Amino acid sequence: MSNTSRREFLLKSGYGLGGLGLAASGLLPGGGMISSAFADELLNAATGDNPLAPKAPHFAAKAKTVIWLHMAGAPSTLDLYDYKPELIKLAGKGVPDSFLKGIKTSTRGGATKLIATNRKWKQHGESGAWFSDLLPNLARHADDLAFIKSSVTVGATHDISIMKLNSGGLNPGRPTLGAWVQYALGSANPNLPAYVVLYNDTREPRGGVTNWSSGFLPAVYQGTPFRPGPSPILHLDNPEYLAKTEKRNSLDLLKRLNQKHAARYPVDTELQARTESYELAYRMQETAPEAVDFSKESEATKELYGLNDEATKNYGELLLRARRLTERGVRFIQVVSGPTEVNGDSRDWDAHANIEENHSKHARIVDKPIAGLLADLKAQGLLDTTLVVWTSEFGRTSWSESGDGRDHNPWGYTQWLAGGGVNAGYTHGSTDAIGLQAEKGKEVDTFDLHATVLNQLGLDHLKTIYKHQGRSERPTVVYGKVIKELIA
Repeated sequence: MSNTSRREFLLKSGYGLGGLGLAASGLLPGGGMISSAFADELLNAATGDNPLAPKAPHFAAKAKTVIWLHMAGAPSTLDLYDYKPELIKLAGKGVPDSFLKGIKTSTRGGATKLIATNRKWKQHGESGAWFSDLLPNLARHADDLAFIKSSVTVGATHDISIMKLNSGGLNPGRPTLGAWVQYALGSANPNLPAYVVLYNDTREPRGGVTNWSSGFLPAVYQGTPFRPGPSPILHLDNPEYLAKTEKRNSLDLLKRLNQKHAARYPVDTELQARTESYELAYRMQETAPEAVDFSKESEATKELYGLNDEATKNYGELLLRARRLTERGVRFIQVVSGPTEVNGDSRDWDAHANIEENHSKHARIVDKPIAGLLADLKAQGLLDTTLVVWTSEFGRTSWSESGDGRDHNPWGYTQWLAGGGVNAGYTHGSTDAIGLQAEKGKEVDTFDLHATVLNQLGLDHLKTIYKHQGRSERPTVVYGKVIKELIA
């Protein structure tokens, strides 16, 4: 029977290949009819079609890879990019009521006195973008960046806002943006995961696997975390005394058994994901060590990323690996900024207290490596096709907490993009005179950022659809618009 006739059979009957069980459990829309997309899912599972095979975008893509730089803990972009002379003038005074109109003041007890940190500000490049003295290296790339100075989000707690940043949802269960990219485009390199997560802590980032989950998409689209250190992928090497032919024979047998089992349970995507993961792991034994090994990079390149300085070494290694993975066709590389070696608020950017020490420390950790990444991508001819996104779960308030820190601010903060066909040197939107709320009519929600990133990959977020429990799901839920001004 041909694939076409089997597809027609599935569509018309709603049964077969486990359909009866699905209908009985209420998973088939309308009590028995299967959508064409879902029929394709069943056929892929039954016939062993590779779910990671390359797929065509909706239109010509400007970017091939996304490097998603998540600043863990949420920096105060008021102290990095958003110069506010009025805030400096009003520092030490209470927040004027006019600035608080329409918002709940805080997650921790209300607005206190305004605070301005001891920053020196300067405009850079032909664009005249403002940078504080915390980012001297990145400031040299002012004309490579497209700023979003009117970012907004929902919620002011880390766990919820991180979930929304990565998946667009406020509850677990939705796919992350990288998973959607894998689903829509497949893999450009069969020997490496298409979606990789890099972090340099000894433990997973806050939220763990929800940061790179495939949600309701088939499990094969989940991100692959690479741990810090010289061996980022656990158990990649063969056990001692196991010959390569023995390993291959074992995998072939396991694959046949899994395929036979999968044919009985075609809607169990975990089975196919398991088979794909075994095969990918086998191929990665040859390719992954070389992909993440920067020992043969020149000393000049290592210095560019800050590998010669203990303060920047760990984060610099992540970004150098990100560039190497970009060269090798990985589609989505999510990099979570790492902590310091201390506990409490100083571990990441979450400066509820002592923001001067905190931000000086964390800005130094990321400034040179990010500038090095942009310079290296440009030198390698990769920046035009690589979209770099600097982002955070939210910003920080104009008023103080604990006298010398800042609270969480979801109402207005800065993010930026570079490369990948963005309108370099452009600034979209602004915040008010004290950097608290985004300019009305210019707000950019997480959904809009996701829609714009997908657009640069050649994907229409309205047409990137997966049928889930009778509903046509898409990456931006029922929201989102492409910010066309950000596109060159």
